[in-house]
Amino acid sequence: MSRRYDAKTTTFSPEGRLYQVEYAMEGINNGGTCLGILASDGILLASERRSTNKLLDKAVFSEKIYLLDENTACSVSGITSDANLLTETLRLRAQQYLLRYQEPIPIEMLVQQLCDTKQMYTQYGGKRPFGVSLLYMGWDKHLGYQLYQSDPSGNYGGWKATCIGNNSGAAVSILKQEYEEGVTLENALKLAVKVLNKTLDSTKLTSEKVELATLKRTDGETKIEILSTARVDELLQEYELKAQAERKEKEAKEAADKRAQAAKK
Repeated sequence: MSRRYDAKTTTFSPEGRLYQVEYAMEGINNGGTCLGILASDGILLASERRSTNKLLDKAVFSEKIYLLDENTACSVSGITSDANLLTETLRLRAQQYLLRYQEPIPIEMLVQQLCDTKQMYTQYGGKRPFGVSLLYMGWDKHLGYQLYQSDPSGNYGGWKATCIGNNSGAAVSILKQEYEEGVTLENALKLAVKVLNKTLDSTKLTSEKVELATLKRTDGETKIEILSTARVDELLQEYELKAQAERKEKEAKEAADKRAQAAKK
């Protein structure tokens, strides 16, 4: 049935579905994992680096987290070329607003303007949806710290914690269980490392496979920082030590339970 209605983005199926948009969103589920966590004193973005080929030139290697303006950054999952176009559009819109009004653009306004463009590519013939989802983190004087997600349909929403890309469903389930209101940025970093360790299709997580960025306010200025390799390794090592201690404690408890059951017999 879908074959009759998936040739164009402008054709609805009898169930009211736009298959090309759904296909674009399904493609993103196979992309690199990206997650964002809103903390009481900042925001973080974490992204999976899919290609770690030693032959790649690091000087021109495409990043996963993009700086948009002094108050905003984003992370992407999906087709990199589409992401490059959309991030350049975001940067242009931010600078146009700054030039016209002499103040940074509100975060939600920037997200909404891009989502209007993305929606247009689902409505007019001869175009295809952008095959990329974005996570935005930013701060403005109106709403403070903000975390948004947008998808190829042009929909967007504000989140406390969310994930896009491969295994995003499993990551969101962990975030629902582990996220606490008012979490600090430091604890949010530890939570992000824990989620990535449990959801990425990798035997061992290393600093080469993940990129972390934080946004916080210091002395009245927004500071966006891409964490260094040494800092990421420190977080990963801390998680490994904690996980090993928890495994040993669990094994000891199980052994004690077995001895208690044997004694009763």
